[in-house]
Amino acid sequence: MMNTLRMKSLAALAAFTLAGSMAAHAQLGLGAVTVKGHITDEVGQPMTKGEIRFTKDKTAPLKEERMVNATPIDGNGNYEAKGVAPGDYFVYLFVQDANKEWQPVDRQELTVKPNDNVTLDFDLTSQRYLKDQTPERLKQIEEYKKTAAAAISANKVINNLNKTLANVRTDLAAAAPTKADVTKDVSDMKSATDAKPDESVLWIVYGEALLAQADHLAAEDQKASKPYMSDDQTVKFYTDAAAAYQKGADLNAASKKPAPADQAVAYNAIGNIDGKLGKVPEASAAYDNAVKQDPTKAGMYYGNEAIVLYKANQSDGAIAAADKAIAVDATRPDPYYIKAQSMVGQATVDPKTQLVVLPPGCLDAYQAFLSLAPPTDPRVAQIKELLASLNVKIDTSYKAPTNKKK
Repeated sequence: MMNTLRMKSLAALAAFTLAGSMAAHAQLGLGAVTVKGHITDEVGQPMTKGEIRFTKDKTAPLKEERMVNATPIDGNGNYEAKGVAPGDYFVYLFVQDANKEWQPVDRQELTVKPNDNVTLDFDLTSQRYLKDQTPERLKQIEEYKKTAAAAISANKVINNLNKTLANVRTDLAAAAPTKADVTKDVSDMKSATDAKPDESVLWIVYGEALLAQADHLAAEDQKASKPYMSDDQTVKFYTDAAAAYQKGADLNAASKKPAPADQAVAYNAIGNIDGKLGKVPEASAAYDNAVKQDPTKAGMYYGNEAIVLYKANQSDGAIAAADKAIAVDATRPDPYYIKAQSMVGQATVDPKTQLVVLPPGCLDAYQAFLSLAPPTDPRVAQIKELLASLNVKIDTSYKAPTNKKK
């Protein structure tokens, strides 16, 4: 009986002890608060790396102080330490040095009262912080300020330029279909290249703006039944656009990390511009440079070259360029059209039948174009009418090549 009673008594005691210890544990967090704040570095910018640490060991040497509530600083220079128990603290700002060792930078005293959330900022530009620094450290801070000020200024310039780029590209995309006036975009990009003349992308987008304005002026000339080549202002915008693209390509090539694809875009634009200006050899050279920089788009670049040569009535050159475009990408209809149209002028008449004889390869080029071009392409009806007038039968079962080489 005694053993049974004793066991029950021990069980009751154990239960009481357990309940009591749980209550005591719960009381540990009673009155705990959140301490938050903002960290400002020596040049007045948010400090985004470091930790805030708390200790109640205010009389112990730093190395022996037990740190609690270590809280990281976020990307905006803020921290939020939760569950800080009431009491008197030293609150430290720690950062990592060049060797990744944590070092204390600043310290403040803080008394935390129950249920009283606190804001504690660290401002390394304040007199509170600076008055405790050695002359050597103050000199280092001043040197750091100068370096940081230059970096901050440069970052502001870059941020403004990025905004300008984004705005101009949006404007140009909207203006392209209607060939609207983009005078402001030209002016903005001129200011951008003046602000940072060594940045290739600025020159390339400046070229885009100049080209868009040149196309706008050319469209206005057309409305007035005036050849744009006789308009000095239009020609100047085209010429300046080509020069800006070339500057961008040159800077890109000379940079630490060249981007050949961007250079190819610039050279393709130069080829298109030279074609508009009637500079056929220069256009061909520009397209060749575009292919050299970005062979993956050779089909497009050679196709553009074929168009320029075709418009310049250089049939042999147009055929050669079209063949190069087809060899790279056999699925695009335009090179076949240009090739056939460039060859049809070499047609002869059979003296016996008096029928037109197309040169070898011409009909195949027409057939390939008809099989690849969408039925809504107005050139489809034109070619069918042409072939019918020449008594040439169209092979409706003809299938154009589908291979695509890169």
